[in-house]
Amino acid sequence: MSDDEEHQQQPERVWDEYEWERFLQQQDRKTERYMELLEKYMDDPNRDQIIAQEMGWHHLLDETEPDWLSNLNERIEGEMDDMLVEDEDDTESLSAESFEMHPLYQASFALTVWIDQLFDELGDLQNHPSAVKLATQSAIASAKLAAALSDDDVDEIGMTIAYLKRALKAISNAMEAGVQLKKELNLTPERFATLNHRLFQIRDGIITLMGEFRAEWRRRYGA
Repeated sequence: MSDDEEHQQQPERVWDEYEWERFLQQQDRKTERYMELLEKYMDDPNRDQIIAQEMGWHHLLDETEPDWLSNLNERIEGEMDDMLVEDEDDTESLSAESFEMHPLYQASFALTVWIDQLFDELGDLQNHPSAVKLATQSAIASAKLAAALSDDDVDEIGMTIAYLKRALKAISNAMEAGVQLKKELNLTPERFATLNHRLFQIRDGIITLMGEFRAEWRRRYGA
C-alpha cells in the first residue's frame, strides 16, 4: 500500500515530519514523472491515454463518457491536488491571511522583490546560472513557507515542519548562489551585505520556527 493510500485510509492517524517528508517526496516523483511524460508525448495523438496508462490512472481509462479525453487534463490536475488534500472543507478553511501576515513570510516575499529589483539594476541576468538559482530558490523558499504557514489544522504539525524543512533547504541553496554571484558579478560589499542579511534572517527564522513546532510536537506526543 502506498503512503498516500495509507494516509487516506487512516485519517485519524497523526503523521510526524518524517512521514510527511516521505509523502511529499513521493508526490514530487509523481509530478516529475507526469511532466516527463507530458514532454515526451506532447505531439502524440494518443498522448492522454498513454499518460494515464503510464501514471497508473486506470480509472480514467475506464471512463465511458465520450468526451473524457477533452477534460482529462482537468481530471489529472484535480487528482494531483487531491494527493495532498483529504477534505474539501479543510481546503476551504485555509486562510491566505494566516501566512501573508506572518513576519517570516513577509521577509521571504520582500526578499524576492528585492532580488528582482537588484537584477533590474545589474542588467539582463536571465541566462546567468547563479542569478537564476538565487531567484528561483528564494521563490521556492517563499512558496514552501506559504504552504507551511497557511495550514489552519493545528493537528498537522508534522506537515508544517516538513514544509519548513523544504523552505530551509531552498534558502540554503539561495545562500550558496548568493556567494557565487558575488564572485562572478563583483557585487558591491553593501549589496552583498544586504543580500546576506536578508538570507540569514530568513534562515534563522525558519530554524527557530521549526524548533518551536518540534517542541510542540514533543509536548503533545512525547516523542
